[in-house]
Amino acid sequence: MDATPRRTLRLLPWTGEGAKPCFLITDDGGGGRVSRMADIAEAVRLDMAARLLAHADDLLSDATEGQLRYLAERLTEALRDVLRVAESRGRRSVEEA
Repeated sequence: MDATPRRTLRLLPWTGEGAKPCFLITDDGGGGRVSRMADIAEAVRLDMAARLLAHADDLLSDATEGQLRYLAERLTEALRDVLRVAESRGRRSVEEA
């Protein structure tokens, strides 16, 4: 039986230079400092998306054109963040299986 820790590749919730994806190579089961920072960043992004969605529900009935444009830009950013979190978690669940 191989006692070597299994190395995993984690997509991080932030991007690098040129908006390129950042990955973390880990063999500690995801319990290191950068993994914990990524977990916190994911949680913050998901919470912000939920709050933004609630705000959008309230705003849509009487928003100006400028408010709608700003809202659309923020919703686009939030959706991009949420999809990145989902992709990262999907990769990890496949690796754990």
